[in-house]
Order: sequence, then structure tokens, then C-alpha cells
Amino acid sequence: MSRLGEKLKELRKKAGLTLDELADKSDSSKSYIWELENRPDSRPSAEKLQRVADILDTTLEYLLDNRDQVTREDARDQAFYREYKGLDEPTKAKIRETLKLWGRDDK
Repeated sequence: MSRLGEKLKELRKKAGLTLDELADKSDSSKSYIWELENRPDSRPSAEKLQRVADILDTTLEYLLDNRDQVTREDARDQAFYREYKGLDEPTKAKIRETLKLWGRDDK
């Protein structure tokens, strides 16, 4: 099993999904998901793997990191920041203000 397969299986089980359920949600076949999890030489398409990552609330960066240098949290933060950078300035200002308000709740 590849590191990708290990991560997929772990995340799928944490999400409480069967192979069939993940396949249905990602518009894939059960055998395709099984191959991703179990065949070390699987070569998934970026589009399908992105769908699976979205369903499992993770990122491609995390799934494809074979050396475990990227944590799931770091990958999500990086994806959030990329999305944030693409926003217009008024929306960014609202997000920054929201963060300030949340920080005040801790005090």
C-alpha cells in the first residue's frame, strides 16, 4: 500500500464512509477507490483525487506528500491562505475583523 493509499483509507474510515459511499460521493467506482487505497502503483487523475480530497476535508498537498512533511492542518491552512489571497480587499477586511472579534472572546 502506498502512503497515498494509507492516508485515503485512514481519512475515509475517520469520516465513517465505506468504499461504496466514497465512490458515490466522488463520482468514482468502488474499484477505483479500492485501487487508490491498495495498489502502490495507482495513478489517479488530479480531478478525481481533488474530488476525493474535498469529500474527506483535506487537500491534494496532504494526500500526495509521501514523506509526511506536510501535516493535514498545514495543508488546509495553506489552501485557506491561497483562497484568501484571491479575495477582494473588503472581504479580506471582514475576515480580519472577524478574527479580531474571536480573539477578544478568549480574554
